[in-house]
Parts: sequence; C-alpha cells; structure tokens
Amino acid sequence: MRPDLPYVLGGAGIGVLLLADAAIAPDAGPVRVLDVALIVAAAAAVALCRRFPAPALVVVTVAMLALHVRVHAGVSAAFPVLGVVYVAAWRGHRVSAAVASVLFLTGFLAHDVAVAPAGRPGQEIVERTSLLLGWFVAANVAGVVARQRRAYLEQAEQRAIEAERTRDEMALRRAGEERLRIARDLHDSLTHSISVVKVQAGIAVHLARKQGAEPSAALLAIQEAGGAAMRELRATLEVLRSPSEGDLPGLENVGELTDRTRAAGVPVELTVTGAAGGLPAEVNQAGYRVVQEALTNVARHAGPASAEVRLDYQPARLTIEVTDDGRADGPVTPGVGLRGMRERVAGLGGTLHADRRDGGGFAVRAVFPLDGRA
Repeated sequence: MRPDLPYVLGGAGIGVLLLADAAIAPDAGPVRVLDVALIVAAAAAVALCRRFPAPALVVVTVAMLALHVRVHAGVSAAFPVLGVVYVAAWRGHRVSAAVASVLFLTGFLAHDVAVAPAGRPGQEIVERTSLLLGWFVAANVAGVVARQRRAYLEQAEQRAIEAERTRDEMALRRAGEERLRIARDLHDSLTHSISVVKVQAGIAVHLARKQGAEPSAALLAIQEAGGAAMRELRATLEVLRSPSEGDLPGLENVGELTDRTRAAGVPVELTVTGAAGGLPAEVNQAGYRVVQEALTNVARHAGPASAEVRLDYQPARLTIEVTDDGRADGPVTPGVGLRGMRERVAGLGGTLHADRRDGGGFAVRAVFPLDGRA
C-alpha cells in the first residue's frame, strides 16, 4: 500500500479540484449526480494507475471527456488525463498513452468548436488547444524519459553487482592459486627436510638398539616430534589445497602435545576445567596453536624449566594459560611465533597477554570469547 499512497492522495486531490472547479467556474454547467460519479471514477483511476495503467487510462479519458461535454469543465478536465498519460508512458504503455492523448485532444477540441457561439473568434479555442497539446506532448515525453532513466539505473546497478561478483570470483581464484603455490613450496622444502630429520633419527635409534644401548630420551623425542611434524604438515597441505580445516589438530590433542614436550625434557602439567563441548572449530585450532607455540618457546628459551598448561572452558569464554618457571632475562622481543599467536587470537575477537612473571619465568594468557563476538 505504501507505494500506492502518493497516487491515492493525488486522485483524492484531483477529485476535490474538479468538484470545486465545476461548482465555482462561471461558464460551467450545473453539477449533477452523474457528474460526481464521473469525477469519482477519474479519481479512482488515478489512485490505481500505478498498478493498472492501461485500464486507468481508458477510464480517466472517457470520464473526463464526458465531464467536459456535460459540465464544460475546461482545462481542469485534462489534469487527471495528463497524470495517467505520464504514468502509462513511464510503465511502458507508450502507444496507449499517445492514443489516449490524441482522442482526448480531438474530443476536447470538437466539443469546444461545437458549442462556440456563432461569430465568436476562435483565438481562445486555438490557444487552449495549443496549450493542451504542449502539455500532452510533454507528459508523453517525460514518461518515456523516466522509463529510460529507470532502465539505465537498473542496468548500472546490475553491472555493478556483476562487477562485484566478478571481483570476488577473481579474488577467490587468486587466493586458491596462492594456496596451491604455498602448498607446493612447503611440500618441496619442509616435507623433504622433516623427512630427513625423521629418517636420521630413526636410523640413530635403530643403530643404538642394535648395539645393545637404549636410545636417549632426546633422540626418541626428536623421532616422535618428526613424526608429529610430518602429520601436521600433511594436514596443513590438505587445508591449503582444500579450504576444509577438519583434520587440523585442536585442543583435544593438547595431551599428545604435552607428552611430546615431556619426552623432549620439559616437565609439563596439564590442568583442564570445564566442559569443552560445542567449541567452534576455529577457536579450537587457534587454542591448540597457542599452546604449541608457548611450549615451543619454553623448550627453546626458558632453559631448565617446568611448564604448566591450564585450559578453562566457560560458557562465554575459553581461557588458556601457559606458564613456566625458567629464566627470562632481558627484554621480551616479540618474534614471528608470538606475533602469529597474537594475530590468531585477535582475529577471533580475543586477547593475548605474554610477558615475564613477577616471580620468574614467563606467562602466556589467551582469552577467546564464545558468546558470538568471535
């Protein structure tokens, strides 16, 4: 109803104008019930012309010609016809609008000539007919121009949508090509290097056992870490080749991660509070990477130290804390790993704090929101 409201108000206004003009015009005839019915029909046609332009054009043309013949309403009888002619041309009924214009002007002129007094100069009739002719030509042209403008705007909007879709497709295609390139580079470089480390560690373990000696814990940890690194690298390569991330490790694998860290010589205690059900996949994987990077930093930089991992699952947030009691000399210089942790957490709407502890050692604390803000 809202798009039709201007037309309803316009029809009501034209109806009031025609009634007032027919009642007060000095040369108008008496207004009877049939004349009022013609005015009401024209007003209704104006109100409905947006939805039914062709029928409205027929009704308003016939009604206004009849009103002009009966009451001699004059130029005011052309106003509703002009409005509907414009709407009909705008809605694509150009031929109907032109025919209605010609019929109304012909009937209007014929009646004026027929009722003109004998000997009266026709200058007034010519001027009024010329004025109406100009108005009807303008109404038809304006309707056609409005329709063409609307078509142009729709085409421009469609082209903009198509261009945006094309840009998105190109961006996705380029991103896919870049993922494949990175996957090939990782496969050609890291996979070979990690495989060499794993094979060499396995050979060392085998030779030690062959000679009757028990392999050292560090050697076994290298062998285990090499195998885990190969599994994670393969999962990462699969993700790069296909956007699905279902095979990447998550917080459910933190136990295995702490076991490998213990095998490398760093005592680790794992504490889990709360239930981990329904954790978003991206938070689950990011949390695992935070723990992994924090434990890697403990093994590389803390020296002789023990670590503690605490996972606190709450309905609205996940809190991960990794602390150690090792040495933390000098200022903290964020490296690639710490920056990567911070970007992962911030990308999910969380916060990360990593700094020295007052009592010695280092602490990493990450908080992920789980209430829809991630």
